[in-house]
Amino acid sequence: MPGVTHDDAPRPADLMPWSVAPPRLGRGWPAAPDPASLKARWDALVKTEGPDREALFEPTRSRTLHTAVGQLPGTSGGTDRLLRAAGPCPEPVRVLRAPFDEQWLIPDHRLIDAARPELWRVADERQVFVVEASDAAGPLLLATSLLPLFGPARVRPLHRRPGGADPNLAPGLLDHLAGRLGLRPSPLDVLAWMLAAVRPGPLVPLTADPALWEHGVALGRRALWLMRRDGERPKLPGGRRPYVRSPLPARPLTLRYDRDEEALYLDGGRVSPVPPSAWDFEAGGVRVLEQWFAARTAEGEPGTLAAVRPAGWPQAWTSELLELITVLALLAELRPRLAELTVTDPVTATELRDAGVLPAPASAHRPASVLAGPEEGPEGQLALL
Repeated sequence: MPGVTHDDAPRPADLMPWSVAPPRLGRGWPAAPDPASLKARWDALVKTEGPDREALFEPTRSRTLHTAVGQLPGTSGGTDRLLRAAGPCPEPVRVLRAPFDEQWLIPDHRLIDAARPELWRVADERQVFVVEASDAAGPLLLATSLLPLFGPARVRPLHRRPGGADPNLAPGLLDHLAGRLGLRPSPLDVLAWMLAAVRPGPLVPLTADPALWEHGVALGRRALWLMRRDGERPKLPGGRRPYVRSPLPARPLTLRYDRDEEALYLDGGRVSPVPPSAWDFEAGGVRVLEQWFAARTAEGEPGTLAAVRPAGWPQAWTSELLELITVLALLAELRPRLAELTVTDPVTATELRDAGVLPAPASAHRPASVLAGPEEGPEGQLALL
């Protein structure tokens, strides 16, 4: 933002003090781009006996067939040791496996090295998870309604309790902003402003100008809607919407972009129009579309559960691809407007410290107590939290 220095702007960690490391799977096979493969992998595991089951499972120091763990909050995964596991696969849930890459996960604590139960306890339809991206090309902050499974940045939930309760914001921040702006922002307004105003560092310059605030919040809510994709599906105007022009093959192996034709080729299959801005869109220094395609065409090592995958290209993936192209194109169109957002009448980190808002107290950095009912511990015992 020309002519404005933001060295005294707060950081996302100042504004949203409670953060959790992202879940760490420890093995790749419990996650996949399609739920049917996960159910087939689970069936293959529980039908295998003895040492072969252990080899399929891929044990680590944190998880073996003998590990006893409690149930993940809000899920149906079992608590018997995997050595004795039988029955159907716990119903897979949608997760964000990589930036803009929605996949599926078997929500079973026994399969995940570090599941971060505190995140599962607050995951619901009102929750928004924020992830700081690396300094590489792409958005500096990502927001999602799904549990993010990628790092290395920490995950910051917008709410510390289910049902959109107890905002994960520095205590006193909303009151201070209300006093300076003359209007009381909601927690979602603050998040929207963060998405719009964040700058490398990352830093989040705040403003006391109510008109500028409302403009920035509107831009941020647009970005938030595109990232979350949990309401009306985004569409490009007629004539610019991507369509499948040539049928996609059953098992495409290569992805190629023709900039002159604005066409994406999956082997001989053709999708167009695909704006160059969508093809060039990066997150974490990686082209999003290339990473998305690679995750769906990677072949696991023969004999492993990761090798269990669809026999062909599911129709659902084509629909997801068309929507992803749309989302990336619309986010790219938003970038110039975000870059032009120039903060005047700043609310600095020094001001927030002088007002006692920063630093947030130690209690704000810890998870809230959200236990609304008993949680099943190992071997069906009652979990003590």
